[in-house]
Amino acid sequence: MPRTANTGRMETRPIPDHGAWDAWQPAELALRFGGIAKPWCVVGGWALDLWHGEKTRDHEDLEFTVLRGDVAVFRAALGDMDFYAVGSGVVSPLPDDAAPPTGIAQIWCHDRGAGRWRVDMMIEEGTADRWVYKRDPSIAFPRAEMIATTADGIPYLGPAGVLLFKAKYLRDKDEIDFAKALPKLAPSERDWLKATLGQAHPGHAWRDRL
Repeated sequence: MPRTANTGRMETRPIPDHGAWDAWQPAELALRFGGIAKPWCVVGGWALDLWHGEKTRDHEDLEFTVLRGDVAVFRAALGDMDFYAVGSGVVSPLPDDAAPPTGIAQIWCHDRGAGRWRVDMMIEEGTADRWVYKRDPSIAFPRAEMIATTADGIPYLGPAGVLLFKAKYLRDKDEIDFAKALPKLAPSERDWLKATLGQAHPGHAWRDRL
């Protein structure tokens, strides 16, 4: 569980309860971002459910990614939120006019009116054309090959990419997500995931099941 920290001129802003999540569903996020041309996509468990075409389990949060240089654009679209940088287990207020520090790759977005966390903004280091795996930048592919879109226009990270991220922790929900996704993965997705797991997580148990 992240700790709390107050820094700089934001010291008077209280840190909300870390567990006070009432996350939006992806359609609400897409509505907020409807006029934005910058790349973004849903990731995590919700991305898998967008791929499945149905909600397969409960989700305690909603994660999406943006490019580091575009953070301000998406913060503006979420203007009724307060923003908190998350890193090294610490949650700290992010000033309105401050870019996230280089070492920060996660921002929690807090709905001040409702008193609830709504979305988890993840920062990626790729480009508009290139998707980069943040835990191993040598794993990089054309963004168009990694991102899919639902019939109603919600972009999401494809299943192989989501499972690559989930492979690090192997929480119960990650094992469940892998088991549900495995029968539906295309041969090319299986091959890609097996190869990238071998590079990022040598000896990973999932490789024998792909």
